[in-house]
Amino acid sequence: MKYTYLLIDLCSVLVPFIFSFHPGVRFDRTWKSLIPAIIITGWLFAMWDSYFTFLGVWGFNQRYITGIMFGNLPLEEVLFFICIPFSCIFTFYCLIKHIKVNLSLNTAGWINLSAVSILVLLAGFYHEQVYTFYTFIFLAILIAIAHFILQAEWLIRFYCIYIILLVPFFIVNGLLTGTGLAEPVVWYDQEEMIGVRLLTIPIEDFFYGMALVLLNLLIYNFLEQGSPAKIESE
Repeated sequence: MKYTYLLIDLCSVLVPFIFSFHPGVRFDRTWKSLIPAIIITGWLFAMWDSYFTFLGVWGFNQRYITGIMFGNLPLEEVLFFICIPFSCIFTFYCLIKHIKVNLSLNTAGWINLSAVSILVLLAGFYHEQVYTFYTFIFLAILIAIAHFILQAEWLIRFYCIYIILLVPFFIVNGLLTGTGLAEPVVWYDQEEMIGVRLLTIPIEDFFYGMALVLLNLLIYNFLEQGSPAKIESE
């Protein structure tokens, strides 16, 4: 039982890691950009994670972790910020060349502005729920920076790919929050979030995951191409 979280991490990254070396993909050639992106983003999210663990917003079931700790975070949680972004960026890298969205820049702008506005409004409405407030605000800031400052033209396609990523997300995060298990691997303080769950997954996790992947992508694309605005396949 104590290897449950570790196995979830390793299984989530195994297939993307193996196929990174496929001749038709060669994702491994971009690791010089991927590794710094994961380290920078992982450090930021680990600090956030550690602080929320300290506050009791969430915690970890000792039955499902090895007991190796980095501060107040288990090894498996630290690996989560490596394995999940690796798999998600690999998927984005493979799919972006095939995802075409025929929207005008004006329409895309309105979509991004609407997303930012809705997130800010929800954060304001649920300002007393710590997880909800900070997750929505952080994602709103990232989208605003990506669109209005960096002018990332691939942002709408990122939304489309993230919808695809929700399939493995339901499996991985479902297991972590207790789907199919006697107890959740990661528990949450219900008072610090909206309380809406899809299966066992708090609704905030979907936006937390989006922020995690988006920040990784912004840094990765900047390091890979010198600009976060465009994707090479465009």
